[in-house]
Amino acid sequence: MAGVSIATVSRVLNGDPVVKPETKLAVEKAIKTSGYHPNRVAQRLRSSYKSGRLIGLVIPDIRNPYYIDVIRGIEESAYANGSAVLIGNFSQDPEKEKMYINILKSESVDGFIIAPHHGHDKYVEDLIEQTHAVVCIDRGLANCSTDVVKSDNERGAFNAVEHLIKLGHKRIAHITGNLSIPTTHERIAGYVAALRKYDLPVDDTLIRGRASDFQSGIDITAELLDLPEPPEAIFTANNLLTLGSLEKIHERGVRIPDEIAIVGFDDMYWAASLNPALTAVRQHGFEIGKRAIELLYQRIEDPARPAANIIINTDLMVRRSCGFKPGTL
Repeated sequence: MAGVSIATVSRVLNGDPVVKPETKLAVEKAIKTSGYHPNRVAQRLRSSYKSGRLIGLVIPDIRNPYYIDVIRGIEESAYANGSAVLIGNFSQDPEKEKMYINILKSESVDGFIIAPHHGHDKYVEDLIEQTHAVVCIDRGLANCSTDVVKSDNERGAFNAVEHLIKLGHKRIAHITGNLSIPTTHERIAGYVAALRKYDLPVDDTLIRGRASDFQSGIDITAELLDLPEPPEAIFTANNLLTLGSLEKIHERGVRIPDEIAIVGFDDMYWAASLNPALTAVRQHGFEIGKRAIELLYQRIEDPARPAANIIINTDLMVRRSCGFKPGTL
């Protein structure tokens, strides 16, 4: 249509300044008339083509505000580097996770950022064995060496429970996440370590978990409040569990922090707006996402480099939901 060679069209598409202005206009007119778009898969298959990469991101629950922060960190860094991100949300369903991984493989993505379903995630392990570039976020793999970026879950949980103990709470319950997820065990370990440091008993009846979702927070809080001796405080393992727990506490008319204290793992933008404001462990999801895509670019460029394990510190945001001693706030 433009009356030029394929090589000339390529030069126009890539902004080569040696192309004559009249030739460029002819090619651009043909592009507009035909509705032509470059084939990104073909471009990515060229070994010298570094911009225009396509990144596959697979996450377990897009309803969780924490993952929104992670996605922002990945997407903004990808955009700044001329990359695009395809997102698959598998809703904690391993078959759905498998489907999204296979779709992204068929799209010839340059690399994957994945929060595995659990520590023995065969679908993610297979990707690594097939030499795909993979970075895990939020949780790693038990039997496979790969790049991981996650929060310091054990220390974050320890700090939250220690805060409750220092405020005088002794009977502290923990609503855990799904027990198949490695982060759940790390947060349980932090909870237990804090109790043991202060010589408080570890009561298995106060450690309860099912799914890592809103409904589990509601149901388990109801069970805890119905105990012959209810807990004085609750530590929840993520923001969805926190919201469910708060709903049940308010439904029962139990006053926070006078009758029960609560601290959550995940500090969301709404936490300070609650009444009373929620004490919570802040994860740096944006930073996790940013570091993850940086590692992925490095993995794409150097597939043989040693695996990196990056642990991002958390912060305890102290507010009013746990009660306070004079002079602590």
